[in-house]
Amino acid sequence: MNQPAVPFPGGTGGRRGSRAALSGAAAKRVERPAPLRQAVYEALIELIVNRTLVPGQHLVEVELAEYLGVSRQPVREALQRLQTEGWVDLRPAQGAFVHLPTEEEADQLLSVRGVLETHSARLAAERATPEDVEQLWELQEAGVAALAAEDVEGLVTANAALHAFISRLSGNTVLAEMIGTVDRRVRWYYTPIARPRGNDAWNEHAELIKAIAEQDVEAAGRIMTEHTGRTRQAYHERQAVAES
Repeated sequence: MNQPAVPFPGGTGGRRGSRAALSGAAAKRVERPAPLRQAVYEALIELIVNRTLVPGQHLVEVELAEYLGVSRQPVREALQRLQTEGWVDLRPAQGAFVHLPTEEEADQLLSVRGVLETHSARLAAERATPEDVEQLWELQEAGVAALAAEDVEGLVTANAALHAFISRLSGNTVLAEMIGTVDRRVRWYYTPIARPRGNDAWNEHAELIKAIAEQDVEAAGRIMTEHTGRTRQAYHERQAVAES
């Protein structure tokens, strides 16, 4: 039996609801200068990461094509690529659906993220200049402002920017690239808990920046380990509540 389409957030259900949500949302038309199939892929993956397209949602090619202002062919190609990368599930006789991550998938990725970012924080504490620390505080202020405004998208963006900057400060290109590889999926998992984790997460960021400023390698590593571990725990706790 074919499963019904999951409505877009704010929709009324089924294809009509998802179409209405798309038509009512801000235009996301793809910029033409980029190769079209890549641009469509990037647009769809961002819609998944920011949960405009929610896990389990039925993805209808014609509606996505209309939303992005393109033909169905690049949408079909993008969905096939997203399927190979684990963002989309293609089900025979049913179509494409946003992937529903398992607890094991999330735990594995968040645990790897913790190891990588702990090493990154330790290296950053060894190398950061006063100018670098000043930039970290500016990124911190952006996150605190997003928290005060209850801006979830802003929180996720600020969190990713701060962690990415710390990875660059590590001076280890391979490490930074590895962290960058998992960044989108980390943002995907982090979005639902960005607000509940908000106060604690940004207090932890402040402590981390202080350790980096003081070039306290051990403290920076410990704080990052605890920080990423608490995010991992918060994700699992939220999933447990959602499934209860």
